[in-house]
Amino acid sequence: MATQLLSTVAHRDTLPEGYTRPENDRPQLADVVTDSNIPLIDLASPDKHRVIAEIDQACRTYGFFQIINHGISEELLEKVMAVGLEFFRLPPEEKAKLYSDEPSKKIRLSTSFNVRKETVHNWRDYLRLHCHPLEEFVPDWPSNPETFKEIISTYCCEVRLLGLRLLGAISLGLGLEEDYIENVLGEQEQHMAVNYYPRCPKPDLTYGLPKHTDPNALTILLMDPHVSGLQVLKDGAQWIAVDPRPNALVVNLGDQLQALSNGAYKSVWHRAVVNAARERLSVASFLCPCNSAVIGPVAKLVGDGDEPVYRSYTYDEYYKKFWSRNLDQDHCLELFTGQK
Repeated sequence: MATQLLSTVAHRDTLPEGYTRPENDRPQLADVVTDSNIPLIDLASPDKHRVIAEIDQACRTYGFFQIINHGISEELLEKVMAVGLEFFRLPPEEKAKLYSDEPSKKIRLSTSFNVRKETVHNWRDYLRLHCHPLEEFVPDWPSNPETFKEIISTYCCEVRLLGLRLLGAISLGLGLEEDYIENVLGEQEQHMAVNYYPRCPKPDLTYGLPKHTDPNALTILLMDPHVSGLQVLKDGAQWIAVDPRPNALVVNLGDQLQALSNGAYKSVWHRAVVNAARERLSVASFLCPCNSAVIGPVAKLVGDGDEPVYRSYTYDEYYKKFWSRNLDQDHCLELFTGQK
């Protein structure tokens, strides 16, 4: 029901029932650190070999990186953030038209992650959009705000081109042909999540999203320029805060690139925390293999005499398994190891 949306009601002093995490599963915000070595890659550098090497190193060590001079204008990034906030500030009856808690629905406004399955909810509302091919999905996107379709469709086109460019650099970093990964993934789907995290009265007791990896191939995140909230797990032990940088985008590796690289690249564990003083918006764009794409370690990346870390599977099989579980369970890729 749309009444579950956090963005329709002000929550001043206490968390509503169902949002408080068990004591052993709370953010422990005082233990989070900053890291001045988070990879920051300038895509406009004339030294293309260096850019590829920097991306390769970031994929092997952090599983994510930030990019600047990526080709998407500051003006468009600002418009995307503004129209996203405008959407979540619409009257409840307007947002109710798009509400659904059915995970398979391709255009929906919902809350938390998977309210049908989870026992503790997350402090997040989100608008989920399928974005490719645009002409198929845009007619069903929100018509209010009036500029929503134009701004978001323009951004979708530009972020898709950027994502394919990054996949080319990642292929080269692995010693493959530039178009290798793009060809393996097939005619990639593209999804978007416009995430809204309202002010939270008890940010130390809940999450915007708990620890998880992304099931897709590549995620490009537009962060709120004024409020931090993204945190990533470094070396399996330390949570680090990813502070926003002006006009930068965050690139997360998804599970499919970890599988294709035979585990050389890392699908980064990350989470979203919330803020007592300020609301926050982020826009995540997901490049996803086509459902029939067969994913498995590239033979060239498996050592002589070694067995692949992961078995081959279709993306459709993987995605269904991912959504059948709770978000913060063990890595979904663990279910696809070996020759089963």
